[in-house]
Amino acid sequence: MKYGLKPKSNIKRKRTHGFRKRMKDRWGREVLRRRRRKGRHKLTV
Repeated sequence: MKYGLKPKSNIKRKRTHGFRKRMKDRWGREVLRRRRRKGRHKLTV
């Protein structure tokens, strides 16, 4: 059987969308603020 997508790397995922990455710049913190305000249980990946 042929697979269409490569298996995902969790390290890459965290480095791109993780909490620490979000906290690093202003817009990332803005994202976290919006998600908190919306009441998301999971803020980041």
